[in-house]
Order: sequence, then structure tokens, then C-alpha cells
Amino acid sequence: MVVQSPHSVDSPAPNGKKKAVKRKDSPDKENASSVTRCSARLQAAKQQRIEKELLDRRRVELLEEEDGGSAKKKAYTRRKIQTTENDSESQETTPTNAEEHPDNACVPVPVPVPNGAATANPLAEKSAPAKVKDTLRLFNKHYLHFVQEEEKRCSTVKVNKKASKKTKTKMRKGEVPEDSVKNKAKRPDLKAISKMMENEEILYPEKRIGSIPGINVGHQFYSRAEMVAVGFHSHWLNGIDYMGQAYAKGEYGHYIFPLAVAIVLSGMYEDDLDNAEDVIYTGQGGHDLTGNKRQIRDQVLERGNLALKNCVDQDVPVRVVRGHESAGSYSGKVYTYDGLYKVVKYWAEKGISGFTVFKYRLRRLEEQPILTTNQVHFVYGRVPESLSEIRGLVCEDITGGVENIPIPATNLVDDPPVAPTGFTYSKSMKVVKNVKLPTNAVGCDCEGGSCLNPRTCSCARLNGTDFPYVHRDSGRLIEAKDVVFECGPRCGCGPGCVNRTSQRGLRYRLEVYRTPKKGWAVRSWDFIPSGALVCEYIGVLMRTEDLDNVSSENNYIFDIDCLQTMRGLGGRERRQQDASMPVVTNADKIEDPKSDVPEFCIDAGSTGNVARFINHSCEPNLFIQCVLSAHHDMKLARVMLFAADNIPPLQELTYDYGYALDSVHGPDGKVKQMPCYCGATECRKRLF
Repeated sequence: MVVQSPHSVDSPAPNGKKKAVKRKDSPDKENASSVTRCSARLQAAKQQRIEKELLDRRRVELLEEEDGGSAKKKAYTRRKIQTTENDSESQETTPTNAEEHPDNACVPVPVPVPNGAATANPLAEKSAPAKVKDTLRLFNKHYLHFVQEEEKRCSTVKVNKKASKKTKTKMRKGEVPEDSVKNKAKRPDLKAISKMMENEEILYPEKRIGSIPGINVGHQFYSRAEMVAVGFHSHWLNGIDYMGQAYAKGEYGHYIFPLAVAIVLSGMYEDDLDNAEDVIYTGQGGHDLTGNKRQIRDQVLERGNLALKNCVDQDVPVRVVRGHESAGSYSGKVYTYDGLYKVVKYWAEKGISGFTVFKYRLRRLEEQPILTTNQVHFVYGRVPESLSEIRGLVCEDITGGVENIPIPATNLVDDPPVAPTGFTYSKSMKVVKNVKLPTNAVGCDCEGGSCLNPRTCSCARLNGTDFPYVHRDSGRLIEAKDVVFECGPRCGCGPGCVNRTSQRGLRYRLEVYRTPKKGWAVRSWDFIPSGALVCEYIGVLMRTEDLDNVSSENNYIFDIDCLQTMRGLGGRERRQQDASMPVVTNADKIEDPKSDVPEFCIDAGSTGNVARFINHSCEPNLFIQCVLSAHHDMKLARVMLFAADNIPPLQELTYDYGYALDSVHGPDGKVKQMPCYCGATECRKRLF
């Protein structure tokens, strides 16, 4: 799925529209009626395949001239590896593109990728921030799977509650009722950590002194479990993370152990004194675990306390993380990394409650980013509480009251400031006359307000083995799928069913705002958890071939390429096919070249919703998911945008437009080199 024109890469025009890019497939107006337009990405993918074959043949010829017959064997090895690019089921390695190694005839077999790890660019080593992001996404996927397990278990306990009451009187002495195990179950976040340890998916399993690659000052964690997942702080409960004697034989062998590497300031001790740059930290142990912060026994100079004392003696800095109250986080807190602190001194004294505690003075090292940890959302500013607090307000509600939540627009860039114009806001899809939506979805026979049993719900079975969503946070998608089958108008469940998550409209307070280089953009005033629905891409549903009648200045065309995504065309990452295919059962066997062209698209140029303003990023925080409910025709799937990460308030919302390299052409038919302003660490630069 790909927007035809990149609104995040053009300088804003005075009227708020993006500059037009003429497609290669419409060289002039006279021939426009005889030309069938198709996705620029898919066209470029075809061209790249042809060029790759020619390049392979040329390399073989050069090698034969230099090395004789031995080159043939090398070239065959490389090409054999390349032919498995789309065979994800039979290969456990990440495909390697020989074009990235022009001097080598034989590309070595790549290293296997850890199960579940993201492979956005298998041709190059990922940056440290990208590795952190991928690891946190993997953690969130595991977390949501275990949330679903917990929801099932609690549902079973609730259903069997009456039965368990009847059996209690008949139980033998010493037996435990089944529903009493509820309190003994592990939390989903701790189960996720255990799963990642079992699969060796922890990013940095070995502890290290100093900063962690990819985690800069100001980074926000939404639980201690996330810190464990990336190897930033290895204890989900203890405030002090330290190296033990096991590290005496490695690169840190010249130190005296135990040695502290990180601490968490979470306000759990009554004797703590936090002055931002200068901290008096209370050692661990001896306090009341019920949450009243009171000390109930003396602390002992061992383990973490001894580790911090050794930091004083050996001049070793520690990473400092502060916890803040946050209603948006499932843990009730958000943790910010505030940089490296030197442990200046330590001492023992009688605490407020009369018990011995160890105190440590920590002073923040110089030449680090400015510390503003008193603001939980300090990177993005403060969320306004009312319209009167909004700076640069140019429109109180661009929806005109259509949405249940107003969407204001702000402009601090233009002088004079202008509001977004030139379109009609719509919260529902408009369909042209020559497109007929099918109504072939039979529906499930579930009764009551929500579908409960995935084994008996026919809609759940279409998704593979279970419902694609969890109930938590009003519904969250566990992971991206080929296509999500939701309950529809013929189902017996009600609007509150978990399998209707994408049908409930906006849930977050969004804002459209002006940027200096990317035109209009979108951000949220609310925290958005990973897997949460943000919005649907709304516009006019039409046939791709009818784009000939659409203005060449329209930059809001979105191809519905659900099948192409499933088949992995155009370099797009292929998703796991774990869903039933009631309409297209042989999507991978289609060889008709015309099938590369999406038959339908969404035109949000003149009619659309807030999604038309969401910009491109090479490292997006949203992802596209095709959803089917009223019918099961994948060519006409609904296009939904879900959160790929935990998104803090006021961070710009973005998704990857999916263009192949050099796929945008100018009026002369030549590739148009356009800069990308996404600002991502791994920006593809020449994407557009």
C-alpha cells in the first residue's frame, strides 16, 4: 500500500498543497486516455528486476574473462541466494542483494535473523537506535500475546465461577479451586521478558558500563520490563543494576566487583532527595513493599549497596533513570533516561524512620544534553488543556463537527498563518458509481455483545487461530497481518465486540499542524500505545484505471495493494500468512503481469479525513493494515493506520509510503531526485 505522491518531501506551497509530481506513465495529455496508470513503486520494482538480471549477466561475463570457468560457480551461488528473496517459509536467513557488493561475485550466506526481529533493511547493518526500536516492538508483540492469554484465562475463570462455587463443597481437603490460580499468574510484561530471554532476543544481554548504544538522554521507557528487553537495566524490580563476580574474567577484569551500572529513581524511598543535577540516593533494602515508602529495617552494605560504594572508590559513572507518574503507561509510570552520573560519596546514617540507610551523592556529568526531566513529555513540549492554550490556532475543528473528537489545526510557520483548505472532510468512504462493494461476508453466529470463543467464531477462524486484537486500551492489534477479518453487519455480536476495533472511529485527540519543510503534519495530544488504531485512510474509492481523469496535482492517491503486500512485490516486507483466504486462495500463484497493478485506489485529494495529512518517514511510528468486515474482497480492503510503537504525546505521526528508490518521475519522464525531510536516523535520502 502506497500513497502515490510524497507529501512529506515537498516544500509547502503557499496554499498548503504539496507540489505535484507527474507520473512516468502519463507523458502527455494527448495520450493520457490510452495509458493505464499504476503504482510508481510497482513500476519501479519491475524495472529493477529487469536491470538486476542484466547486471547479473554482465558480472558473470566479467568474471569469466578474469577467472575463467571458476567464475560460473561463484555467480551461480550468488544468484541462487537471490532467488530465495520471497521464499520466507523455506529460508531462515535474511536475503542479501548482490548489488550492494559490486566487487564480489559470490555473496556469503547471511547470518540468521533472530525469530521475530524486524528486517526493514537486510542489506546493511542497522543503526543502534533502529535495533532498540525493533527490540521494543518485539517486546510489545510478545507482551500483547500474553495479554491475550491473560484475558482468555480471566474470561474462563469468570464463566466457570458459578461452577467452581458448586464444586468447592465437594473438594477434598487441601485441594485448590481452579479460579484461585488467578492471583498466581505472572504479569504479561514479565512473561514477555522471559520469552525474549528464552529466544535470546534481549538486545544487549551482557551488562556494560556507561551509555547504551541507541539510547540517548531523554529516551522514554513505558515500563521497567522494556529496560530489561534492551539490556539497559536488567532488573524489573530492583532499583540498582550491577555487575557481579562473573564479569571479573572479561573486559572489566581490572575492576573490583560488584559494580553498579544503572539506578532507577522512582520515589520509593522516603530518604531520597532529588535536585535534578545533584541527587541523594538511598540504597536498597529494608523498606516496606506495600508502597508507603517507610523503612522497616536496617540496610546492609551488600549487593547493590556495595556495588554503588565500589563506584565511588573506582570512579565509575552510572546510568540514571527517573520514573514519573503516567496514566498512559500500563505500568502507571514512564521512565526517562537522564544521562550518566558520578557517584561522588557514600555514608550511613539513621533514616527518617530510625533505621540505618546508606546514602549516595550522585552528580551529573558535564557536556551532556540539558536535563529537563521535570517534564515527562519534555522532548515534545506540554500538551494544551484547552483550545485557548493552543499557539497558532487557525481552525478549531477541521472536521466541522463530523468526528466525535474535534481536530484543531495550528500554523506557526506561515505569515500570515493559513488553515488547511481545498478539501471536504469526510469520516466515511465515498464510492464512485462504477465500483460496487460486495456483501458476501456471511458473519458469525456469536451471541451477546462480544465474540468470546475463537474456536466457535467463524470470523476469528479466518484470522488463523485467534482474534487479532486484545481488549486492553479499547482494543489493540497484536501484530501486523496479511489481512485482518473483522466481524461485520451480518454477525451476531454488537459494536462492543473486540473484533470490531477498527470500526469505532477516532479515540485520540489529534492535531493538524504546519511544518517548515513538510507542509501539514499530524500529531496526538494523547499517549498512543503500540497496536492501537489511529485512523482509517478515507477518501473516494475508485478504480486505478480511472486516475486518468484525476488532476495531475493530486498527491493523495493511495493504492490498495493488499495482495502485493502479501506477495512481497516491490521490495515490500512480506508478512506472515496465517489467515484464511476466502476469496483469493492462490495469491502467490498469480503470474499475470497485470496483477502487479492494484485494481482499486483511494483518492483523498478533494474528499478525505485526517489521514491525508500524515507524512512519510523512513522510520515510521505507524503501519498500514488491510481490514475486511462487510465483505471479503481483498482488492477492496479498508486501509487502517495502527501504532507501531508506544507513541508519546506531540510526536509527529508518520508511516512509510513504500516507494522504491528512484520511482518518482518528473514531467520529462526522467527520475526526479527529491530530498526526504523525514529526519530519520536511517533515512533513505534518495527515496523520492
